[in-house]
Amino acid sequence: MKQSQQGWLLRKLTPAQVLVIGFAVTILIGGALLSMPFATESGEGLPFIDGLFTATSAVCVTGLVVVDTATTYNTFGEVVIMLLIQVGGLGFMTFGTFFAFLLGKKIGFRERLILREAFNQFSMQGVVSLVLKVLLLTFIIEGIGCVLLSLRFIPELGLTKGIYYGLFHSISAFNNAGFDLFGFRSPFSSLVHYVEDPLVNLVISSLFILGGIGFIVILEVVQYRKTKRLSLHTKLVLTVTGMLILVGMLLIMVIEWANPKTLGGLSLQGKVLASYFHSVTPRTAGFNTLNVGDMYTATLFITVLLMFVGASPSSTGGGIKTTTLTTILLAVWSMIRGRDDVITYKRRIPYGLVYKALTVTVAAITLVITVTMLLTITERTDLLTAVFETVSAFGTVGLTMGLTPELTLPGKIMIIITMFAGRLGPLTIAFAIARSEKQAPYRYPEEKPLIG
Repeated sequence: MKQSQQGWLLRKLTPAQVLVIGFAVTILIGGALLSMPFATESGEGLPFIDGLFTATSAVCVTGLVVVDTATTYNTFGEVVIMLLIQVGGLGFMTFGTFFAFLLGKKIGFRERLILREAFNQFSMQGVVSLVLKVLLLTFIIEGIGCVLLSLRFIPELGLTKGIYYGLFHSISAFNNAGFDLFGFRSPFSSLVHYVEDPLVNLVISSLFILGGIGFIVILEVVQYRKTKRLSLHTKLVLTVTGMLILVGMLLIMVIEWANPKTLGGLSLQGKVLASYFHSVTPRTAGFNTLNVGDMYTATLFITVLLMFVGASPSSTGGGIKTTTLTTILLAVWSMIRGRDDVITYKRRIPYGLVYKALTVTVAAITLVITVTMLLTITERTDLLTAVFETVSAFGTVGLTMGLTPELTLPGKIMIIITMFAGRLGPLTIAFAIARSEKQAPYRYPEEKPLIG
């Protein structure tokens, strides 16, 4: 009876609605657990809104927190956060498919539709195989990350705690979550104590770069020796990701070079590592080795732009995505050159995808502007701080200028909504809410308004 009711519910809901409801239910369960007395160090519990905020940040792999993770939660609470990060990064449907596969259950048509939506694919063909490859790839990468980080943490924290810290931060980094457990040194300190440590910087940054470029790209690169082919998607992701990291690194290094509160007091190696790390981390990672609030305004503005773009499709990151930005820029360039087609790498991008990229960007800008305006009212803060916090939430980044721990109740609710929209994407939520309309069997007469 219960199984038939679940099947009926699955048939009744669209794939977008299933994803939205699934993520919402996961967040509510996580919020309830993280609010309980047995999840906190003090044994007194937390207000539900703080537990909900932490759960949303974990499931939406953001990293913004209103309470310090290490000093507020005990081991149980930290493990709950780690599991929420893993489920949020890979998607609850990924784990549902995995368990169904282990139990020998058939993956039906509706489940494949939802998986196609979750992984942003054009076809259902091979989607179950993709899920299993994603899981295997994830566990391998996180396992390697855990081993490498443990090499640094074991001498400092002991064997058991060192391995535990290696596992937690490997999962948090690969899923672009930005949660850390180093608040015992100083609250909300993230990785500032490792600013000149090559091992921690390179391992953590490599993990969130791999998580941010997307599983499709990783699989194509891994299989390249056999296939000798990379899709247009992979070429665009790798090219744009590399350009954003390089340009961001150079700009941050030049602007912050003499800033005594950031790069000024570091060695040459430290300056290069910190500039590189803070060029990569706005791509939705959330870790920081420098105090963001001490950076110059120009650096903060560059960080906002990088956070808004975010990671790539079918990844653990947020933002409008690298391919969305690229498609819009290519469309603009084609218009300037007087071309009707959008061409790159000797391939033509369909008009439908150009419209979709434009829709995603406009929806994201609208959300960011609205939330920023409301935050300046409810939090009585300046515009830069408000827009930084909003874009960090939408891009599921987790960097903060210090506003998040001071948020009022309305501010927490708005950031929760923004993180949720950023993880699922504005279009997915819009499709879940709106009723789809059939294409009309006729077309209206064409007339041209003046543009520009």
